[in-house]
Amino acid sequence: VNSQSLLTLVCLFTLKQSGALKRKLQSPHGNPPVKRKRKLSINTFRKGATEADRREEGSSSQKDVPKKQLTDKQNESQKNRPFIKTSSLFKNNPEIPEIHRKVVQQVQENVFTTDSFSQLDLHPHLISTINTVLNICSMTSVQKQTIPVLLQGRDALVRSQTGSGKTLAYGIPLVQSLQGMESKIQRSDGPYALVLVPTRELALQSFDTIQKLLKPFTWIVPGVLMGGEKRKSEKARLRKGINILISTPGRLVDHIKSTECIHFHRTQWLIIDEADRILDLGFEKDVAVILNALNAERETRQNVLLSATLTEGVTRLADISLNDPISISIADEIQKVPEPASQTDREASTSSNCMEQENFAVPETLQQYVVMVPSKLRLVTLAAFILQKCKFEKRHKMIIFFSSCEQVEFYHELFVKVLSGGSESEKPGHSSLSSGILQFLRLHGDMEQEERTEVFQEFLKSKTGILLCTDVAARGLDLPQVTWIVQYNAPASPAEYIHRIGRTARIGCRGSSLLVLAPSEAGYVSLLASHKINVSELKMEKVLGSLMKDDRFKLHRPGSKKSCGKNPQEVRERATVLQTKFENHVHSSEGTVRWAKKALQSFLCAYTTYPRELKHIFHIKSLHLGHVAKSFGLRDAPQNLTALPTAGSKRKTKLRPKR
Repeated sequence: VNSQSLLTLVCLFTLKQSGALKRKLQSPHGNPPVKRKRKLSINTFRKGATEADRREEGSSSQKDVPKKQLTDKQNESQKNRPFIKTSSLFKNNPEIPEIHRKVVQQVQENVFTTDSFSQLDLHPHLISTINTVLNICSMTSVQKQTIPVLLQGRDALVRSQTGSGKTLAYGIPLVQSLQGMESKIQRSDGPYALVLVPTRELALQSFDTIQKLLKPFTWIVPGVLMGGEKRKSEKARLRKGINILISTPGRLVDHIKSTECIHFHRTQWLIIDEADRILDLGFEKDVAVILNALNAERETRQNVLLSATLTEGVTRLADISLNDPISISIADEIQKVPEPASQTDREASTSSNCMEQENFAVPETLQQYVVMVPSKLRLVTLAAFILQKCKFEKRHKMIIFFSSCEQVEFYHELFVKVLSGGSESEKPGHSSLSSGILQFLRLHGDMEQEERTEVFQEFLKSKTGILLCTDVAARGLDLPQVTWIVQYNAPASPAEYIHRIGRTARIGCRGSSLLVLAPSEAGYVSLLASHKINVSELKMEKVLGSLMKDDRFKLHRPGSKKSCGKNPQEVRERATVLQTKFENHVHSSEGTVRWAKKALQSFLCAYTTYPRELKHIFHIKSLHLGHVAKSFGLRDAPQNLTALPTAGSKRKTKLRPKR
């Protein structure tokens, strides 16, 4: 009974205490009590710990080890999981405008003819060399029209599209003329022909072609002079004798001023190849020095100017170097260029001629595309395009043009490390893309000549690969099997656009080109259309969709299902993962950050050099510096960037990020 009474008293006391507590917590108005938010701390949890918990804490050897292992696993999973919040690629981008342009009829040239070289009055051994060594049976249109004119000894102004065989158009009549001279040419006679070319790579290529044509005529010695080589060895070759001298203008002027053994009193041919590019590179004064040196020793010779475009500068050069020339334009019939009677007539003729040549001819087998990409998405779009064409589709050979040497160096290193796997490809579970699939090469004017030659020859012989370069590779180079030309930075003129895309679809082969423009640069498409150049639009979303084929850029979520199709949201996530990989590499060291800033600076400096007539399309103030920085793997816009002044400005332009 006592125990039951005691139990009853305890129950009554408990009920009384709970009722008092309930009344205490209620508000005066009878509303439910408001719960107080308690700040949780380690001490709070420790106060509420049970006796069993405290006993478990005492045996730390049993509890601490699993906690440490769990922490290590969490850290490892966080390290492997891509950190997505570093890039907001798809926010605050400008709208991509609709491209409104009228479809124009492009100027087409028939590249091939049915005529063979045996129909020409050429040496049998020369015809055999063309057929067997060069593996060419029929003439191209420019060769058919040019070779007979040059065999007659006439001066010629030749305009034809890139990749139409202009080197052989002058090389064949040159060799035919020299081998047929009555007195056999001696090496010690010196130059009988001078060939000027704008770049070192084109000099090597032209030398190789002439050397093949001279295979049956071993007594005629070709030679090449170009910057980057040792002057001492070049002087030794000049002393021994060079009969067909191929040179860049700058190096030849150097030898004219400093090498006593060089002379031109037997020079019978002057050939200026890629004449407009020679003038574009600022060699006009050098060409004038060379012409004066030639005229001082021999006034009569045969002169040939060749180019894919005829600018006002080329017309001016033709006036001072050609004598009663034949104008050869594949789009038109051969017609004699009349000699203007007066200065007024000459100026009118020059202006009219330039206007007539504004419409550029493109190969019929070339497909041209343009993609409009906001600045923040340029890097991932280019990377996705490279992966799509060079990894997921059939093997392609691609050239990507940039506006500065620093950009070429930066993007080459970035793509090698991120797209080709870099150090990650050596880890288990990572497939090496660099072994035979993605091979990145670079070519620009700041490289040592030995390295430039090595890269040029390697890309020349390879069946696949991606060459990142400046406009040093835009003129005259015949790089076999190039299937895609990408212009990551727009060229400064439609003529330069034509020369860039001319590295593909050469001599009747098929090829494609892609021009990358920002939304603010959409007017460039209309500019191309005004020069009879048609480009089809390629959607950025389609290019980014290729990332769905590469699971390296998949965002891993717990319980996520296998992706099917091209879900736009997942495409954006993968693009963000790829951008984050680029940013992580750039920010992995202070050196790579400085490298990225230097490349960005060079891009901005190049952007300020667009000609005045294109400033409404390419203006530095239309760029969002923070967005442009993303395309260089930088997470924020660098402060206090300065663009180099343009030719007409006196002070530097300070660039500040837009907020």
